[in-house]
Amino acid sequence: MKTLFRNYINTFGGLSREVWWLALITLINRAGTMVIPFLSLYLTKSLHFNLADVGWIMTAFGLGSVVGSWIGGKLTDKIGFYKVMVFSLLSTGLLFIFLQFLTTFTTFCIGIFLVMLIADMFRPAMFVALSSYSKLENKTRSVTLIRLAINLGFSAGPAIGGIIITTLSYGGLFWVDGITCIVAALVLINVLHPKKSKTLDNIKVDSPQSAYHDRSFLIFLCAMVVFGIVFLQYFSTMPLYYKDAHHLNELEIGILLGMNGFLIFVFEMPLIKWLENSTFTKTGLMLFGAILTGLSFLILNLTSWAGVLIIGMLLMTFGEMIAFPFSNAFAMDRAKKGNQGEYMALYSISFSIAHIFGHNAGLQMVAGFGFDKTWYFTTILAGLCVFLLFLLKQRMRIKPV
Repeated sequence: MKTLFRNYINTFGGLSREVWWLALITLINRAGTMVIPFLSLYLTKSLHFNLADVGWIMTAFGLGSVVGSWIGGKLTDKIGFYKVMVFSLLSTGLLFIFLQFLTTFTTFCIGIFLVMLIADMFRPAMFVALSSYSKLENKTRSVTLIRLAINLGFSAGPAIGGIIITTLSYGGLFWVDGITCIVAALVLINVLHPKKSKTLDNIKVDSPQSAYHDRSFLIFLCAMVVFGIVFLQYFSTMPLYYKDAHHLNELEIGILLGMNGFLIFVFEMPLIKWLENSTFTKTGLMLFGAILTGLSFLILNLTSWAGVLIIGMLLMTFGEMIAFPFSNAFAMDRAKKGNQGEYMALYSISFSIAHIFGHNAGLQMVAGFGFDKTWYFTTILAGLCVFLLFLLKQRMRIKPV
């Protein structure tokens, strides 16, 4: 047992001090992100919007994310990642607190758009910071550590959020979200000032290539958009499926979603360490992750047994565990050819686009055709993602640069 624990701890070795600080800041920030998993429930139960309205609100959510990621990438290349990260965290905290006071469809659409615009300026800046503070051989594990922080916070967040909802109200979630963003900003200001930090990978390209001309990267982005649409169903339509089809309450939904984060916290770093030392390529691993995620939806239609929800969550969790770290590492590797902010902004935007279409399409399909047909369609989308990643894998064999 001691040997197993020692081996687990050793998988975290060699990561820089700055990466650990980034992970702590991310943990504080994500620990309070309780509103997002319950947003569809909040909008239907507390504000009494119908599913079509919720779908359009989620589209506003995604549009804000796209604009914020694009602006964040531009600002990161111009003024640096540090200023962008501080501004984003502080402003997002205030906006989250304010969001709870918006109760009409129009004002909530505008409010969630502004929240996500400011919040997602953080993402490309954080990716560039992570790349700068990581040695080349540690970048995938550095990404994995950040994901562990996200999922550790997320494993506690929904469970605590479910308790807050059942004992107090949804309003408390907005206060927690806002306060934790502000706390994360204060920690960032105090521990990660650029003058005190050591840059390990300072990439300077004399003639940077535009990410828009990198065909392999564009195929990769298309695959990530489709994967994002599939994956995001677990945060919009899936909670409704748990509630309406299997009659779970908010606390049970929170625990089931929290299981995802807990499993990632325990297993992802050792898994990534093992896969990094294997002969598998990044594109091949992303492809396998997409297959597992697609299967997590297909099996839901095979039986009405409640235990299938746990099996589906396990398949999705391991699919996510493999696909996301290696997709992120792939994007950071390609970013060395051009402006890092532009590359990482486009990577972030791929998931923002998924937010625009994924939530709305899933909710509209559930409202119009039911859960079963929605899960079949989602499985087909996962198959399209697998096909695109297969094309990328073949292209990388011929033209790896």
